[in-house]
Amino acid sequence: MEMKSGRSFVRKGGGGGGGGGGGGYLQAKGVRPGSHGVSLVSFGLDDVDQIIGGGIPVGSLVMIMEDNEAPHHMLLLRYFMAQGLVHSQPLFFASPLPSPQAFLGTLPAIASVRESKSRSMGPKDSSGEDELRIAWQYRRYLSEQKALEERRLRQQELTASSWAPSSSSFNHASTAGGSYEFCNDFDMRKPLERSLLIGAKCESFASGAHLGGLLDQCKDFVSKLARPPGETQTVGRLALQSLCAPQCMQTCTDWELLAFLQALKGIVRASNSVAVITFPASLLRPTMAIRWQHFADILLSVEAVLDEDKEMAGMLTDYQEIVGFLRVHKLASMNTQVYFLLLFMIVKDCT
Repeated sequence: MEMKSGRSFVRKGGGGGGGGGGGGYLQAKGVRPGSHGVSLVSFGLDDVDQIIGGGIPVGSLVMIMEDNEAPHHMLLLRYFMAQGLVHSQPLFFASPLPSPQAFLGTLPAIASVRESKSRSMGPKDSSGEDELRIAWQYRRYLSEQKALEERRLRQQELTASSWAPSSSSFNHASTAGGSYEFCNDFDMRKPLERSLLIGAKCESFASGAHLGGLLDQCKDFVSKLARPPGETQTVGRLALQSLCAPQCMQTCTDWELLAFLQALKGIVRASNSVAVITFPASLLRPTMAIRWQHFADILLSVEAVLDEDKEMAGMLTDYQEIVGFLRVHKLASMNTQVYFLLLFMIVKDCT
């Protein structure tokens, strides 16, 4: 038998691969290379990006379990949508609201440079030293992880440039249109500029709407994201609010919703897009709620903080600034079999 010479493992060529990063890192605005050959987009919150592994992998489905006590999931949805519009990424927003277009007016604006610097520096006391907080170890962990992430990204870019000549355009700090940040700081007190809302498409799935029509609209939205291999790729974002809300459950069965999730995940995984779905898990039967969670690549939940929780107030020095907790139940494991630990973070009032 004739043996072929050469290496056993051959790296595939780069270029504008599809979702999940199987065909190489995407070259698009607002996208940076991540671990295991996946491309990442920002959630809109820097702390969330660092916790979930640097960002949301392209081609993944993110689910957020809503809290019955407070609509904190809407805050996360606003950050996700605003970050995509700032990066000129097409957005598809579906909601049980009668007029989803009105929700676009509540998206936060980009914070000024002065506000961003003051927020990153944090408050200081009269002696000029940084104020000590209960979460100092967590902040130290984030700073160390950020430094490791930057070194890893530089190494990946150097490696990619050695085998893919076109990978030299992987500079996510600048583009032909000017400089931008992977994750911006937003100010909830100001609305997003109207000129940035042009790339958003809204749809209502209130009572009477059919999930089949909503799925066809998602397919049509994703099909417009395809680009030839030689052109700059575009990543789209899908945001679905309260998918199993009473307005939707009146006309849809549990198994129809599961079939919709399965089809939507397949559409997103095979395209240059990411999807975020919020759903009230308490409205589902326990067995169905577990099935929903298995469909998610990244599973989060939000929990409101009680106003008079004396035990929590004794543990946290800045208890009055905290509005809720964000719990991480599941992290994406594309192109890897590594097990991820579950974490949770504190959500503070940014206003």
